Amino acid sequence: MRILAFDSGIGGLGIVRCLRQDIPGACIDYLADTAVFPYGEQADDFLVARIVTLVGQAIARLRPDLVVIACNTASTLALGELRARHDVPFVGCVPPIKWAADLTQSRTIGLLATRATLTRSYLHDLRNRFAPDCTLVTYGARNLADLSELAFRGQQIPDQAISAEMAGLFSQPGGDAIDVVGLGCTHYTFLLDHFRRLGRPGLNWIDPAQAVSRQAARLAQRIGNITAKQQETGQAFFTALPEDIGAVLPGLRRMGYETARPFAERA
Repeated sequence: MRILAFDSGIGGLGIVRCLRQDIPGACIDYLADTAVFPYGEQADDFLVARIVTLVGQAIARLRPDLVVIACNTASTLALGELRARHDVPFVGCVPPIKWAADLTQSRTIGLLATRATLTRSYLHDLRNRFAPDCTLVTYGARNLADLSELAFRGQQIPDQAISAEMAGLFSQPGGDAIDVVGLGCTHYTFLLDHFRRLGRPGLNWIDPAQAVSRQAARLAQRIGNITAKQQETGQAFFTALPEDIGAVLPGLRRMGYETARPFAERA
């Protein structure tokens, strides 16, 4: 079983961590489009073309049995076109609105995401479909993706930096009634401990990484080839190697990767 996981940066590695547990014999290749990170600040048309091209090139080279689009932005923009172009099964990652609606007691749910995710019709469709009786309070937390990158590198994150972003959500009208908060960006998984420690007591924080991994495991069972342990655990590719690659490597190794490799994009 060979899996390709794709994200704009290191956020999708939180899903890879879950995949290692749920499909322990799989070879999992990871592709991070760090050359244009963060996706939340890019134009939609540009991103669709780029994502379709990059993932298509990776599928051609790596021949995965299953592809996980471990990025909310990429999933909401390009998942449909990717499925139309390729026969390989895809698993996407979307804001956990349904999950939050199932858990809330106050019927007021919160969502931390990139600003671009909050403006797309996909989110409004999710809310209308799965949480029509809930108040949805959202906040486009531009700095959280960057803080997540630092956390992945093992750097200390000042509590006030996290609290300031959280305040952007809870200070809004209805914020006091929020009892469930969904993470709408895979990067935020590396800040989850901070959210739980600094947030109000009793808040339920939802990280969709485990749900995405479980869906991938279900598809992998149908595909087969998951009983025998692979000779390799997979490779981590970056469209632009981080300048501080030495700080990134310890985190990559915790996810099962020995090193980072450049992904040469074809014209």
